[in-house]
Amino acid sequence: MEVKLNIPTTLNEITLGQYQEFSKLDVTNESEIQSKMIEIFCEVPSIVVRNMKATDIVDICNILNNMFDTKHQLINSFKIGKQEYSFIPSLEDMSFGEYVDLDTFIGDNDNLHRAMNVLYRPIDLKQGNRYKIKDYDPDLSEDAKNYPLDAVLGAIVFFYDLGKDLSTVMLNFSKEANEENLAHYLTSLPNGGGTIQSMGSLMEILQGLKISLN
Repeated sequence: MEVKLNIPTTLNEITLGQYQEFSKLDVTNESEIQSKMIEIFCEVPSIVVRNMKATDIVDICNILNNMFDTKHQLINSFKIGKQEYSFIPSLEDMSFGEYVDLDTFIGDNDNLHRAMNVLYRPIDLKQGNRYKIKDYDPDLSEDAKNYPLDAVLGAIVFFYDLGKDLSTVMLNFSKEANEENLAHYLTSLPNGGGTIQSMGSLMEILQGLKISLN
């Protein structure tokens, strides 16, 4: 049986949902990990993987692993089909509910899509360089599982590099500057200054990343 295998070569071709599915697997056997990696990221049945050459398995897994060995930069916008999504233009302007959800879920891999639903919104109206994003709707969090993984990792590294005490920065700026100044400060930081070498190190970052007001 001949099967066409689509091997992703960039994280833009992998979704957050696929990453979540893979990262929660409770397997330690190397061959099983390799099999699951190809099943999930190349979207093929296990029977197809079992019938592949062992050398091809190794080559494909090397390609997939190399995608994570790169610098992850903040991506301001991306498209899924015809719908364009944008990183929220003003962190200072977040509602209390948005802030709570972001703080609660950005360090939780299983619920990371809920945090990304806060950070990236569908663009509702656009005219030239000006655009308006849709209001935050927590009921649309499942849609964020389709977000490209490069945007997700870029957002995580952005917050990690910004510092765990982001709330202090936000509170200081809210007293001394308007939202445009805060946005300028945030976007002027070196994007993607950190490099995540593996999915394991990403999990360490996720577990330690909190921006709580406490």
